[in-house]
Amino acid sequence: MKRTRLVPLVSVLFVAILAGAPIARQRDRSLATSVGTAKRQALGWVDANADVLKRTNQHIWSYAEIGLQEVRSSKELVEVLRANGFTVEEGVAGMPTAFVASYGSGHPIIGILAEYDALPGLSQQAVPERKAREGIDSGHACGHSLFGTASTGAALAVKQAIASGAIKGTIRLYGTPAEETGIGKTYMARAGLFKDADAVLTWHPGDLTDSSYSYSKAMVSLKFHFSGLAAHASTSPHEGRSALDAVELMDTGVNFMREHVKEDARIHYVITNGGGQPNVVPPEAEVWYYVRANKHTDVERYVEWVRQIAQGAAMMTQTRLAFVRVETDQHEVLPNRTLADLIQRNLEIVGAPKFTDEEKAFAQKTQQPLNRAFDRALSETIEPLGDRPSQGLASTDVGEVSWEVPVGQLNVAAYTFGAPGHSWQIAACAGMSIGEKGMLVAAKTLAGTAVDLFESPSLLDKARADFRTIRDPMKFMTLIPEGQVAPKAIRD
Repeated sequence: MKRTRLVPLVSVLFVAILAGAPIARQRDRSLATSVGTAKRQALGWVDANADVLKRTNQHIWSYAEIGLQEVRSSKELVEVLRANGFTVEEGVAGMPTAFVASYGSGHPIIGILAEYDALPGLSQQAVPERKAREGIDSGHACGHSLFGTASTGAALAVKQAIASGAIKGTIRLYGTPAEETGIGKTYMARAGLFKDADAVLTWHPGDLTDSSYSYSKAMVSLKFHFSGLAAHASTSPHEGRSALDAVELMDTGVNFMREHVKEDARIHYVITNGGGQPNVVPPEAEVWYYVRANKHTDVERYVEWVRQIAQGAAMMTQTRLAFVRVETDQHEVLPNRTLADLIQRNLEIVGAPKFTDEEKAFAQKTQQPLNRAFDRALSETIEPLGDRPSQGLASTDVGEVSWEVPVGQLNVAAYTFGAPGHSWQIAACAGMSIGEKGMLVAAKTLAGTAVDLFESPSLLDKARADFRTIRDPMKFMTLIPEGQVAPKAIRD
């Protein structure tokens, strides 16, 4: 199928900003009385530039580049930022698709996180049934095309208020690759790129809209490589030692281990190298594990247990555990009450996304294969903020940032209610108006929250106090070896 040529966004967006495009007419007139000048400028910029932000999302969604290969996706954002006065450092922390973009000077320094990696094997068209794109293997089944675009839009919106003199300080956008494998922010944090930030804000597409006041799971990603002896599998199997046997016995041992770990633990694996062909005893084999738990201290114990099982599998097969490589290590996200409250207030100013009947029909059709009854197709309300932090089921390298500086997060309804994570339903919605409505709400909420932090040093003081209360009693340790650099590729 012939692909439509995408017009570069940079010049379009730059012209729109220089022209001072008017605030969209449909904006709530009461906004002028509910927020100050700086916030009106920031939120108005998002409204005025909604179409170009949608175009950015379409470009990145169409590229669908997996982690550490997001060359065009990161370039799309970098060029927009440079064209609009940001200083951008590319290739930070040894990753070509990682960058840090800054505008303004001095403190406070407020950071916003941007992600833009897709998932392999989840190619999907922007249609309400499972239909892969021709010639494209990957898809934005976690909505990161929306994520990166909204975060960039928020940084550009805050820049308008700084440039006008309404607020002072530095707005910083962190371009973080390979979130799906927990690599980008982890190695950026190891490089010290967040240490001077006063606070960092982030968001994620979801099926609900809320201020996130929760922990994530900690997670370690590691690969086990076994070496054996090749031999003809029919004429001389006794001369061979199967590295694949070692992998399979290791996996069996870990599966028996599951009975004796806490219920919050999650352990999963894929065999990345199982040999060449059946009539050759595999001399090399590799298996890739994720080990998760609510607390990093539990992950540390489980990883050591898995290592011991691997060593036992090597002994049973008379092979050798050639190496164990810890790809990444990400801690649980530390929630921050002050930032959660502030994000909640800004969400209430902006409002949850509102969807048309056509968009709801689209979402309902994507719900049909899920074989469950749903009370809605899309969420159009803001969830209440709980009194106590909740415990999430997923992991994210945002955790590494939250152990360095106060972090505030939100989720915005941008896909089908009830859609499973990492599903074709999410990829479909990310490529059309459903996802883009959530994206614009996120951009405005992030921008409004950032403006509040620039305007109120006392809020930053409270956020830092919340951070120290949780962080100070804990000891940070990582299973990544000292001096290890980010991998050049995820699947090598």
